[in-house]
Amino acid sequence: MNDSIASARQATAAGIDELAGDIVDLASAEQWLIDRGVLDVECLVSDIAGIARGKILPAGKFIKACEGNSLRIAESLYAQDVKGFTVDSSVISELEPDVVLIPDLTTLRIIPWREKTTACVICDAAEKDGSAFDMAPRQVLKQVIEQFKQRGLKAIVAPEFEFYLSKPLVDPNQDLERPNVRTGALESGSQTYGVDILRDYSDVIDDIYAYCAQQGVAIDALTHEAGPGQFEINIEHGEALNLADQVFMFKRAAREACIKHGLSITFMAKPLAGQPGNAMHVHQSILDIATGANIFSNEDGSDSELLMSYIAGLQKYIPALMPLFAPYVNSYRRFVRKQYAPINIHWGHENRTVGLRVPESDAKNRRVENRVIGADANPYLALAATLGAGLLGLNKKSQALPEMLESAYETETQLLPEHILIALSEMEGTDALKELFSERFLTLFSEIKRAEYQEHQNIITPWERENLLTVV
Repeated sequence: MNDSIASARQATAAGIDELAGDIVDLASAEQWLIDRGVLDVECLVSDIAGIARGKILPAGKFIKACEGNSLRIAESLYAQDVKGFTVDSSVISELEPDVVLIPDLTTLRIIPWREKTTACVICDAAEKDGSAFDMAPRQVLKQVIEQFKQRGLKAIVAPEFEFYLSKPLVDPNQDLERPNVRTGALESGSQTYGVDILRDYSDVIDDIYAYCAQQGVAIDALTHEAGPGQFEINIEHGEALNLADQVFMFKRAAREACIKHGLSITFMAKPLAGQPGNAMHVHQSILDIATGANIFSNEDGSDSELLMSYIAGLQKYIPALMPLFAPYVNSYRRFVRKQYAPINIHWGHENRTVGLRVPESDAKNRRVENRVIGADANPYLALAATLGAGLLGLNKKSQALPEMLESAYETETQLLPEHILIALSEMEGTDALKELFSERFLTLFSEIKRAEYQEHQNIITPWERENLLTVV
């Protein structure tokens, strides 16, 4: 498997270089499609949940639609909940007008799992007057990136996220069933950092790497985590928008690879009771655009005051941004003491019990790792939120709390919100978030999350039936 991983990484790097150099306008995009014999193009957008939605056009019509600015979709797409139902929103018109889709041609990729040659492209959304549609998740991230740029700064991030593989889930009332290993038995025990266990999944892992290589997703490393069938993928560091695109594409590619091999994959934050949850840890550092220097380090290699202000911003605003990091009722089940997840917003060097870890590094690579974010979060919104919180700390020259030198699991201070409703109330009452995001987006997001919670309230859980039905 190691040889295939190495070749996949080389193919990824080569593919990214080729696309970045070749596609600069519609003419070069058209030639790119012709050279590869592309028949159809998927025009993709991320909805609020991070689910890929959009349209499929014949390649020729795709080019003509781009030329005529006629590639459009109903703005109500952005008011859909995780089930795909449109919620009543005070900021989305009942008349369902269109927004204009503007393909980011640098994201054109061949889709390796299609039977006929098909490409995909990630699109931005714009109002008909050409202004950006501020409720589209990709635009939300672009707005935060622009605020960094105005300060002469650029964010570099590296996401690492976890997922479970299982047998196909055909009954949502049943638990995930562990996959079979080479012996035919079900995977058992904790295989944290196991190397030999990776051979049991080599076929599907090889296809995940191959699909990602063709989709321009630069996987850095893969490890087996503590849960049965649980893995972690790291993506090579880079600029925030490109990395969000890669996470968005990875989830599609990995699902297709798993379907091919008769498996299911889940990024749900807490899919198995009693087992670790799925996180999306985001390493982040900030560079001075003019000099390329990492602002988190002093010249002597020590932590800078700017790093402390950035951490302070995360500490102050993570509670209000929790709905973007942990967007569902299930998301909050991950925050369990001593189960590989943080329960508070303390920070520390080389301390995996805190919400904000500063890994050991040289001055050039000094960074802070946000360990709060769940794998179920929309990558565009999660990156916008974590970078935005740090930016507020920089702007306000905030002071971080003292470093946590012990296990943060033993503390009862600076705890994370324990429920989506608590988190939403915190978000709705924090005016500073309007410095990062449009008021329309914050309203829309809150309305969708509250609608999803009401839907959840219509469900009676097995725990309620078992413990209450014939007892109380």
